Amino acid sequence: MSSTEQQSLTNKLYGYLAEDEDARVCKDIPDAACNDQPQAFLAHLWALTLTKLGDSLVSARLVLPWMLTALGAPSFFISALVPLRESLALLPQLIIAQQLRQTPVRKWFWVAGSLGQAAALVGMLVAVLTTRGELLGWIVIMLLTLFSIARGVCSVAIKDVQGKTISKTKRGRLTGLAASIAGLLSLLTALVIIGVPQVGSDNQASEWLFAALLGAAALLWLCAALIYAAVPEVPGATEGGGNALVEALKSLRLLWQDRQFGQFVITRALLVASAFAIPYLVVMIQMAGTEQGGDGLQLTSLGGLMLASGLAGLLAGRFWGRWSDRASQQVMSVAALLATAVMAIALAVMTLAPAWLAQPWVGGGLIFAAAVAHHGARVGRKTYLVDMATQDNRAQFTAVSNTVIGVVLLLGMLLGVVDSLLGIEAVMLTLIGLGLLAAVRAWRLPNVQQD
Repeated sequence: MSSTEQQSLTNKLYGYLAEDEDARVCKDIPDAACNDQPQAFLAHLWALTLTKLGDSLVSARLVLPWMLTALGAPSFFISALVPLRESLALLPQLIIAQQLRQTPVRKWFWVAGSLGQAAALVGMLVAVLTTRGELLGWIVIMLLTLFSIARGVCSVAIKDVQGKTISKTKRGRLTGLAASIAGLLSLLTALVIIGVPQVGSDNQASEWLFAALLGAAALLWLCAALIYAAVPEVPGATEGGGNALVEALKSLRLLWQDRQFGQFVITRALLVASAFAIPYLVVMIQMAGTEQGGDGLQLTSLGGLMLASGLAGLLAGRFWGRWSDRASQQVMSVAALLATAVMAIALAVMTLAPAWLAQPWVGGGLIFAAAVAHHGARVGRKTYLVDMATQDNRAQFTAVSNTVIGVVLLLGMLLGVVDSLLGIEAVMLTLIGLGLLAAVRAWRLPNVQQD
């Protein structure tokens, strides 16, 4: 195929996926990037799809806890997975952003971060095949630290590169479309896993299943790095560099100097309720199943939970993405309301008729709805941040926001204390309150898509 034919095919595929008949219609990106927008859109789409699928295969909320439990690691390691995974991906980003700022072409940060994540997963694969118990737990925690820091590099870099290569009205659609495709693929993966008999009852079968998941995810991140290297990025501004730590601390002033940005960060902090909702819903459903004397529910099995999450991504991703391109603050608000409603329903059922939670389709439906809400919160807040910022401050906004949320996520470990002292009902009431506040504050944010 000649280069002209290849370019024509790229433009047609972009026009179909982005619903843009004229690939040269650009908004808020450099003029030099307009002609290359179809190639940039597709490279972002395939890379994001692969990494989102990888996320579902090695989820810190589901797969890694299941893996450590099945292979004999103490519960201490399991309770540390989500806070470490999320916060360590966010906290170092202020310093990373300053290093990024000094580099005119920033896609290589994303490539390096993806390779780092792949390397960490390969290390976990080796550990699963050679160790057990507490030693496995320590190795996984250390490699998860590397994985999370590498992910933080990718998080800062991709928002900056997207802001230079993808038109303002297409970014939400890109994120949502990638989530939908990855959701379909993870759905198929979940169906395969459901077909594996008695996961967790046979140590050898579990070992090879988890090794396969880790190996497949590592390969996905490696392929994503190769694809992202082809993004046609124009050099960006590099002024404003300096000592990374000093500049990072100075960047925190944006929280009160830029009122709109500060309000967004508060809203995003409240939105973490949607992230914490899913693991606590799973605990409630499993508790109900145990109280009913069951030996575990199909939809609370590893494959069943992946099935619910994948289905949510498949059905909700593109919907949330299209809406985010029009009014991402509304998406955040509605997603917060949905998450709050799911938690309230689950708490009411647990209080009034706990046996209902043990019904597979009740539990599965709640997990599905919570996953839909979480997808909406993620797509909405990512699109809002990218569209609110400019090429000059996007990396700083991303890093400051992520650093604050990293601290909030670490504080989320206190929910475990609340659970142990007051019970899971108190945790759910706390999250419901945060969700309601998030919905109100998000709705009051200005619409940055119409700027």
